[in-house]
Order: sequence, then structure tokens, then C-alpha cells
Amino acid sequence: GKNVTLPAVFKAPIRPDVVNFVHTNLRKNNRQPYAVSELAGHQTSAESWGTGRAVARIPRVRGGGTHRSGQGAFGNMCRGGRMFAPTKTWRRWHRRVNIMQKRYAICSALAASALPALVMSKGHRIEEIPELPLVVEDKVEGYKKTKEAVLLLKKLKAWNDIKKVYASQRMRAGKGKMRNRRRIQRRGPCIIYNEDNGIIRAFRNIPGITLLNVNKLNLLRLAPGGHVGRFCIWTESAFRKLDDLYGTWRKAATLKSDYNLPMHKMTNTDIGRIMRSQEIQKALRAPKKKIQRRVLKKNPLKNLRIMIKLNPYAKTMRRNTILRHARNVSGAATGRAGAHPSHLVLIDHLSVCSSTNSRRRRKPRHRTRWQAKPRTKRQARPRTRRQARPGLHPRQSPLPRRPKQPRQPSPRRRPRLRHNRGRAARGGLCPRSVPNKRCWMTEGRVGCACVSRRSGRAGGRVGRFPPGRPGLLRPEVAARWRLPRAVLAA
Repeated sequence: GKNVTLPAVFKAPIRPDVVNFVHTNLRKNNRQPYAVSELAGHQTSAESWGTGRAVARIPRVRGGGTHRSGQGAFGNMCRGGRMFAPTKTWRRWHRRVNIMQKRYAICSALAASALPALVMSKGHRIEEIPELPLVVEDKVEGYKKTKEAVLLLKKLKAWNDIKKVYASQRMRAGKGKMRNRRRIQRRGPCIIYNEDNGIIRAFRNIPGITLLNVNKLNLLRLAPGGHVGRFCIWTESAFRKLDDLYGTWRKAATLKSDYNLPMHKMTNTDIGRIMRSQEIQKALRAPKKKIQRRVLKKNPLKNLRIMIKLNPYAKTMRRNTILRHARNVSGAATGRAGAHPSHLVLIDHLSVCSSTNSRRRRKPRHRTRWQAKPRTKRQARPRTRRQARPGLHPRQSPLPRRPKQPRQPSPRRRPRLRHNRGRAARGGLCPRSVPNKRCWMTEGRVGCACVSRRSGRAGGRVGRFPPGRPGLLRPEVAARWRLPRAVLAA
């Protein structure tokens, strides 16, 4: 085959952010306006009931005789009401995109289509393709039969990409099935031509293939979804025309007015090669071999050795403190305060090690406000209530409690019995209210031993009944009411 010079546009900077921005805005230009009806939700007569009825102030349907009357209307929270902020057809549907940005995005998409890694990352099957970008002769533009196009793709080893499209055909998930968009599939190769001599009729029936004129390149087709790396097949005349369309940096574009390719931020992106170049190495100074590390600052209050550097006497103070503490511990264990710690071993004048298992003093637990303070040996135990310890609760006695003895009623004490007026009203058990009935308490026929709480107007007292007709107390009755035995004796 022939050799064709690679156009400069394939070396343009690849800016995925610019491509995505331009693709998003250009895609909005295909939208169709939509809106809800202006009368929706307001085709009823409704008025608010106002305040004072313990209902919301939303307008309510007038009338009666049906469930609809009294229901809320007009609001977006009501059934049958309008939506919030009804959509209008005069929304700003389309976007204007800067022409230089559109050209920049197209140059980036074309440059990315020449990199096999980016093309394969998009899912195209180009493992057996001879080279990228793939260029064919101009006679392909004269193909008019689909079988010729299929034979060409099989010779170019590009038919695997078409097989991928066939395998991906499936039903759309969603309501697009109702809107004439039932089936979806993957993208195949994009064929870019210069003149249409029948190439469109030959390739248009093959699924996944997109045909573009080199004079009308569309970013929505070169970077579907806003992602660069589409597999492109060029005709020779279209490939040669790219320099005239986009320029070569040295020469401006002839088919566009005052336009040239965008410049790279860096002409050489290999930083390692730049640093190793002779020009850079001559300008650099010799590396510093001496390493200066920052000294870690330590807290002298927590680190004893740093404290000794600042205050040498801190070592002696620490030693004396340890020995004093050891003497106190040993004195508490032997019962003598300040005893010499004979069982302690001094280690490097900084720490003390015990040769025996000495008990540690327990930390006193937290005392409440009214809890007594712990007594020492010198304090005497208080014997009277006046000598009670300070901090004691007023109701708490410092003396030990006496054993509780059973309470014995005195024979002179008169038990206060409650007159049951309820029983007298229900059954007439008291002879004071209903005659010729026995008293439920004393079983007396005439006399009543009930004692009133307010005034002693009862027929008699306990143990003293009217003369001639003494009352009788059963033992279980006396035990129930805790009466003295004097009543039984009477």
C-alpha cells in the first residue's frame, strides 16, 4: 500500500475536560420543548375556608353532595392540584458554544482516535487491526453494495468490532420502548469520507457504523458520551484534507479563517528526559550531601533525662521523693510511720524495687456530701448525738441501732376502732341505725362498742357495755381488731 503523511491534528493536545464540556452543551441543542397545560390543576372552583375551622387554609372545592366537595385544590400537595412551578415552553433549552472550543474538542477527539490504548479502552475490538489511524483507498467511496463493505471490513480485521455490536443488541430498559426507541446497541467504527459516491448506501445498513463527512465532523459522533477514543476508518482523500482544515502549527488552516491548532502546555512531557538533558544538568548546582535533621523536642516534664539536662538537681529530688514514698509504704505495712525500708532495693538512684510483695494502699473512694469522713486512730468515737461527726445526715444517727422489739399494747390503751358506716348502710349490721340486729363487731344485740373518731357518741366503750346485756366478743374478732383481753374477760 501507499504511505500517507500523518496530519498534525493527530498530535494536538488531548483535553478530556474540554471534550466533555462541549459534548454536554452540544447535546442540549437536540432537546424539544415540553410543558404541562396552563389550566392543569385549576379547572375547579375552590376557595379557602379561612381560619377558625381547625383545618388547613388551602383552597377547598365548593358545593356538596359528593366526596369532592371540601377537598383541597390548587396546591401541589393536593390530589388533582397543579405541580410546583409548572414547566414552560420558553425555558432556555439550547446552549451556545464558543466555536474555538468546539474546534479544540474536535482536535482532541481526532488525536485520541490515533492512540490504540484509548481506543481499546472504549471497548473497540482492534487487536488485529494493522495500524492506527487506519486509512483506505479512495475507491472505497464508490462502493454501493453492502456485501462489498462487509468484505472490506473483514479484510481490514475490523469485523470483530461489528460482531461486538451484534452481540450487544438488546431491549431498552425504561419508557423509551414506548417512544420508538426500543432497541439499543454498542457503537462500531466511524467511517470518515471526503465525497459520497455511494459509500453511504454501502455502509448504512451495517449496525454500529457511523458515516461522517470530513468537512462536517461532529463531536457527538467522534466522542460518544463525551469520552474520547472512537475507532475511525479514513479514506485517503479525507485523511490528506485534515492539514488544510486544521493547520499544522507552522502553517495556518486554509479552509478556516484565521485558525491554527491549539498549542501544548508542554512541548515535551517526559520530565525525566528533561532533567537528564545536558542543558539542565549544566545549570544545576552540585547536590548537597550533608543531611540536617530536625531535633525532636521532648517534654522535660515527662522525660526525666531531658529534665536532668535542664536541671541537674532534678535527679536528687526524684531520688528523695522515691525514698520518702518507699518509707511511707513500709511504715504503713509494719504499723510504724517513717520506718526504714529494709526490704527495698535502690536502682541507679532513680527507681525503687521492692524485694517483698508489699501491699499498695487503696485509693479512697469518692465520698458524698453527707457521708462521714474516715476516722483516724487519734479520733475518738462519739458517744452522744451532740458529738456526732460533722458531715453526717441529720436523720442518720451515729450510734448503732438498737434491736427492734415487738410492740405490746398497754391494757390501759384504748384501741381506736373505725365505725364502718358502709356496712351499716348495706346490711344494717349496727344496732344504732337498725334495731334488733347484731353488731358485726361485738355481736351484741343492743349495745354497740363502735367508737367514733370525732366524738365518742357510740353506745358504749370497749369492755363496758350497757348493764344487763353484756356484749360477747369472739376470739377471732378480738384477734382481728387487736383488742385487749380485758374485753374478753368482761
